[in-house]
Amino acid sequence: MGRYVLQRLLGMLAVMFVVVTIVFVIVRIAPGDPAAVMLGPDATPQDVAALRGRLGLDRPLLVQYAFFLAQLVRGDLGESIFLNQPVLSAIADRAEPTFFLTLFSILIAAVIAIPIGVLSAYKRGSLFDQSATTLAMLAASVPSFWLGLLLIQFFAVRFGLFPVSGYGGPGASFMTRLSHLVLPAFALGIVSSALILRFTRASMLDVLNDDYVRTARSKGMSEFRVVMKHAFKNALIPVLTVIGLTAALLVSGAVVTETVFGLPGVGSLVVSAVLRRDYPIIQGALLVIAALYVLINFLIDMLYLAVDPRVRY
Repeated sequence: MGRYVLQRLLGMLAVMFVVVTIVFVIVRIAPGDPAAVMLGPDATPQDVAALRGRLGLDRPLLVQYAFFLAQLVRGDLGESIFLNQPVLSAIADRAEPTFFLTLFSILIAAVIAIPIGVLSAYKRGSLFDQSATTLAMLAASVPSFWLGLLLIQFFAVRFGLFPVSGYGGPGASFMTRLSHLVLPAFALGIVSSALILRFTRASMLDVLNDDYVRTARSKGMSEFRVVMKHAFKNALIPVLTVIGLTAALLVSGAVVTETVFGLPGVGSLVVSAVLRRDYPIIQGALLVIAALYVLINFLIDMLYLAVDPRVRY
């Protein structure tokens, strides 16, 4: 097990090193002078030169890269040009809505998809199976922002059950802020449930006809125990994989949904940074999102150990 964990940790470090290098290169090879773009057309050459010196863009490329790596080792992602605060602090201030939105979306998707996927595989070829598969394909093709607008129209505007947008005031309670996340979480969760449902169904179909399942039935076990204890547990690894990938995609893909619902999350921060050409924010957000991708994949790998002891070998 120790060797397994060590291999995954070394893999994480290698991936992050590649991501850091790519992010560094992309920002430096982008067309135009980043300092001139950030300051706008009215900036004087002296202002551009001063900003280039502040950002270290006047140094040789290898020196910039070494300085960039040294900053990352210290946990320093730079300072936002327009917010006048450290990038890590700016991202941390916006992390709460994005974190809870992603968490609730995944929970909603899993609660919807896993039971339906298991039952659909168990009733393969039935009307329920065909209906579930059709609805999953339909949900996968629906844009989350369009579904979000529909939810706003019906549950916020027409019935007044939930807030239209925002995240509550500075002193809002957790329950108040939670009420602002219900609609966007359902918009993302319903769309994300389609992929999880299809993977759950396919994985269950692979194991339901295996010998150990027939043996469990021949011993007189109840169908519920056979399906959930023997079949589902052995079909869980692909399901965990797709849930992890979905969570990683939601972290970076909730930009449009956060914009539709006016949530002050990381997505809206990145959108405003792109519009204002705030390169330190864009660069820092890319690194943080990539780090979350890698971390989520690592946690999924660790869950494999709990689900299937054979992974240790």
